[in-house]
Amino acid sequence: MSISSPIDILVSEVGPRDGLQSVQSIMPLAAKKAWIDAEAEAGVREIEVGSFVPAKILPQLADTAELVAHARTIEGLTVAVLVPNARGAEAAIAAGAHKITLPLSVSETHSLANLRRTHEQVVDEARSIARMITALAPDQRPHFEGSLSTAFGCTLEGPIPDAQIARLAQSLMAAGCDEVGLSDTTGYADPSAVRRLVKLVHDAVGKDALTGIHLHNTRGLGLANALAAIECGLTTLDSSLGGLGGCPFAPGASGNIVTEDLVFMLEAMGLRTGIDIAALTAVRTIVRDALPNEEMFGFIPDAGVPLGFQPATMKEAIA
Repeated sequence: MSISSPIDILVSEVGPRDGLQSVQSIMPLAAKKAWIDAEAEAGVREIEVGSFVPAKILPQLADTAELVAHARTIEGLTVAVLVPNARGAEAAIAAGAHKITLPLSVSETHSLANLRRTHEQVVDEARSIARMITALAPDQRPHFEGSLSTAFGCTLEGPIPDAQIARLAQSLMAAGCDEVGLSDTTGYADPSAVRRLVKLVHDAVGKDALTGIHLHNTRGLGLANALAAIECGLTTLDSSLGGLGGCPFAPGASGNIVTEDLVFMLEAMGLRTGIDIAALTAVRTIVRDALPNEEMFGFIPDAGVPLGFQPATMKEAIA
């Protein structure tokens, strides 16, 4: 695929879930709603608003059902959530989420630490979720993604064999997932590894079954890895406003890709995101005011866009 031709890239904002689950502060519900509203107004088309996990485990996300209900009132917004099991998926379906993601750590050590389940137990949960979704009327069915977490390596287990990753991707699709996603939970990925694993999973389950990736910037390679993913044909990239987030169950796994920097890179390349960079950057004020003790990251918020910068849609209009 030529990365110079205009295409649509879906930037999926995961800050309200992945960002907030990793900070000590609990953001007020009103501030979360304002964050989601402002990002949608800026042009973000998909937001992972929370996770249906027990409040005693992640009190930061205890109001996810209320956020789903609120976000569903925003026209054109895909409301995504993460679920740890079938019980969480049942709650997500009842709340009306448009997209449900079930993480399956390809590192079984991490799976036991994160979900307290073996690989086969997570696949069983996927089967149960798929049955729940199939029982719904077609127009009421949420999209169901199985995320291959720690795919690029695990801080607890180290490198994961390719054959294991391919087998688990096939198991998730056979269990009834609509697609699988790759997740660099620990920030171990590099562009070469992204290309290799995307090809591995495409060969295992088909190109239509893998279109998205979740990358961290732990070692400074987040945007380089995102570019490699686009070159491989992926069209959905997860990111977090201000780079908030990481996995609390994987030591050292800090740093999501900064949404503001990702959008700038894509638009500068002529790849359409539909997101207004200035409006997106202004959303930081909402988050900073609600989480004054949390550090936020990003080059574009500090440096600004270059003089004469033209987003992808303006370049097309001039051409």
